[in-house]
Amino acid sequence: MPWLNLIVDSDADQAEALSDSLLDTGALSVELLDADADTPDEHAIFGEPGEPLPGIWKHNRISALFEENQDIGTILRRAADKIGLTQLPEYHIETVADNDWVRHTQSLFVPIPVSPRLWIVPTWRTPSDPDAINIMLDPGLAFGTGSHPTTRLCLRWLDNNLSAGETVLDYGCGSGILAIAAVKLGAASATGIDVDFQAVQSSRNNAIANKVTDIRFHLPEDAPSGKYDLVVANILTNPLRMLAPLLANETRKGGRIVLSGILEKQTQDVMKIYEQWYEMNAPVFEEGWACLSGSKR
Repeated sequence: MPWLNLIVDSDADQAEALSDSLLDTGALSVELLDADADTPDEHAIFGEPGEPLPGIWKHNRISALFEENQDIGTILRRAADKIGLTQLPEYHIETVADNDWVRHTQSLFVPIPVSPRLWIVPTWRTPSDPDAINIMLDPGLAFGTGSHPTTRLCLRWLDNNLSAGETVLDYGCGSGILAIAAVKLGAASATGIDVDFQAVQSSRNNAIANKVTDIRFHLPEDAPSGKYDLVVANILTNPLRMLAPLLANETRKGGRIVLSGILEKQTQDVMKIYEQWYEMNAPVFEEGWACLSGSKR
């Protein structure tokens, strides 16, 4: 049986109320997404230390799933009326084929070669190269499965440049993939920090699954203070701008920093900010995304 997927764009004032109303009027599930994703206006919804929590994006995209043969226009009108929305927002409807969703989703994720010796492997897959450094990682609630260019850029940097015995800070650790990779590549220890508790828990679980020790994950308020040989932050440009003094303070003199989550056209802006503390190297690009690195003066 196929399904119907309703796509509606909504601003921050109405997105949550409309999502709840759609659930009340028959939606099987509702997902709220950033309508500005993969653009310069993309931003995280989790606040940084000392900053208020935004809680919701400025421009939101609602994705609501319904059974087939539903009158989606009427349902949307009813949901809008329930929250006092007088003007019906623009929307479109997609048909979603019926599938064994678990098997279908798993089939989309295959081992990812980051380099000849470093692979990201879903736990239900057999490693393509058992002798390689294989990071076993499942898609989940936290960002960072190795499929996004920014993650691959950071992983390749670690593979090519990490020195054995270094201490590593992964700020905005997501799934913990960069911290886990650092330890597997020879780091003495790694600390991961994320403002999202689910990301911290996911990172801890992934470290256990990879049998990695000398690694810890924390919320910012629980994180230990210290100076690190290497600081990695794969987040978004706006948080990277704001976090520059904090990340610089966490980097020892002569230590290094690696940054990604930056669109190619935002590269010079971010570099100028970090040049206050670091000698920055030439950026590396992949699929419109940038990876920056530098050494602290």
